[in-house]
Amino acid sequence: MSKKVLLAPLDPVHDIGLKMVARGLKEAGHNVILLQPDLSSEEIIEIVYREDPDVLLLSRTLGYGVGELLARFIDLADAAGIREKVKIGIGGMAIRRELAAELGFDAGFGPGTTVEETASFVEGREYNPDPTRFRKEKADMTAGYDYRYQHPAIGDKLAKISEMIIDWVKDKTSPGVERAKLRDEIWDVDKWRRREGDNDLHKHYPRLCGEIPQKYYATGELHPKTRRFTIEEVRGLEKYLEETKARMSVLKLQHTRKKPLVFNQYGTGCPFMDIGHILTSEAWGADGVVHFDPSWGARTEGFLDGFLTHQEDGTVITPANLSRIQLALEKSTLWQVRAHRGLNTPETVVLSGKVGADLTKINICYGALGAGTDPARMTVDGYHAILYARKYKMPFDIVTNEELAGVPAYKAFAGMLIGCDLAMRLGAKPILQPLFAYSPEVMINEYMADNYVDFNVGKIKALRAIINAPLWPGAPIGFLTHTEDRVQSAVTTALHACLALSLEVDAISIASTDEAYSGGPISVPAKVDTLRAVRDGFRFFGHGSITPTKQADTFAQGIVDGIERVLDQVIAKGDFVQAIHAGILGSREEGAYPGRIGKDTVSTIKS
Repeated sequence: MSKKVLLAPLDPVHDIGLKMVARGLKEAGHNVILLQPDLSSEEIIEIVYREDPDVLLLSRTLGYGVGELLARFIDLADAAGIREKVKIGIGGMAIRRELAAELGFDAGFGPGTTVEETASFVEGREYNPDPTRFRKEKADMTAGYDYRYQHPAIGDKLAKISEMIIDWVKDKTSPGVERAKLRDEIWDVDKWRRREGDNDLHKHYPRLCGEIPQKYYATGELHPKTRRFTIEEVRGLEKYLEETKARMSVLKLQHTRKKPLVFNQYGTGCPFMDIGHILTSEAWGADGVVHFDPSWGARTEGFLDGFLTHQEDGTVITPANLSRIQLALEKSTLWQVRAHRGLNTPETVVLSGKVGADLTKINICYGALGAGTDPARMTVDGYHAILYARKYKMPFDIVTNEELAGVPAYKAFAGMLIGCDLAMRLGAKPILQPLFAYSPEVMINEYMADNYVDFNVGKIKALRAIINAPLWPGAPIGFLTHTEDRVQSAVTTALHACLALSLEVDAISIASTDEAYSGGPISVPAKVDTLRAVRDGFRFFGHGSITPTKQADTFAQGIVDGIERVLDQVIAKGDFVQAIHAGILGSREEGAYPGRIGKDTVSTIKS
């Protein structure tokens, strides 16, 4: 039934939102009267009395004095005798539902209100939001890529190196590989979730572990910086989840383009706090989250168990911790558990795959040159981790974090492409993750003296000139361009995100505004800062783009040529592990040091 609706702005000039509502109501068949701005409350009441509408919709954009102004309006409406005859709603930037209800309005409409929601109020029906409005679905970043080489010569060189690695690894194993095999063959995640025990696994598992896990399984002693959650804390988490999920909705960061997906990292040390950070990230539009574990965990043979909190950054990987986090995720959220850099690489893939992770992270060269793991151990473990990633249908990114140590991009990219080609030959789905960062190489050579655009564009162009594969710049984008200033950090992250948007990459990883320079725990408001800045950046550009200079092509060609030289040197060396030790993929002078963790733990499989 058509309603007579009077719309009146309680502002000197601001009535844009009310005009949009008026147009929508008119299109829905209602009799609409839109009053001019800058009328007094008394003048509006007089018009209401004369026109006798069914509904009065007011708007208020300016925030100063809003409570007093609206309270006075309701008093005048009561005094005029129209309060019982006319439904009155109030909306605008300065309005919150709680304030409207407290002052006596029939409805309050804050920022983000749709015309449909207002029409439901006018028509006296329940508002049922369109379930597809912000519905998000889990995306597959590897879909549509055939991994075909655009540069056949580089493809041929990579094939030779992959065969070199496969031949070297085929008769080798390590404690990490053996633990992963046990976890894969014996550990029943459904049985574990039903609390029916892990006795079969624990008969054999501790003997393959280092000192800390061995103590745990023998005596229950934990790492000194960890403790178990109490039952009261667990109940508190469950209550928090139930209450938050009941009122939570999610935003969408992308505007008119579907890509890039946006990932946010977590790893406060406390899974309860992580879940709070994850829910915030999801609510503000993040498409995925990345699990960050403590460095000592990557340097320890084996995992602990139990629902554990850790007093420093990095959340301990245990079956219970991962399971709690996985159960808290939105169905649309992509979840990555990093496996790339330490002694638990293959087992991390198995554990996270069984628990329900969507993605992992594996990089042999970075693990061996920038994360402290012995090259031989990292090669054996990385190879088997890739096989498990294939088994559990988990695409994985190959990050080039050795750039942050000073390794030139072309060398880091050569290592990344070696991992990519190996993964392809083993049937897995790799994702290339070049850095968008103000790296030491860039600083020394002044590659970004004019702008932050060209060298990053050159990286993407170089990779696309070599292979048709998904791209996920990280990690996080804009690293080392941030400062302690949260506004500046949000801006530079958003600008790098918009560059990624222009380049049509598949995903990006972003940091909280206080992450790079945090003197304490990373805060939730800092996550929101960055997510909002990225969303506004995407809205600003839409299908527009950032145009690089011709220098980007020069950078791209230099990277491609450099990659080819490095691959030739690895082939000439004849041994991938020795090529790492020789500095071909990153030298000591460049800040890359072959790791020592796990040295002499690779053994030959007895036939």
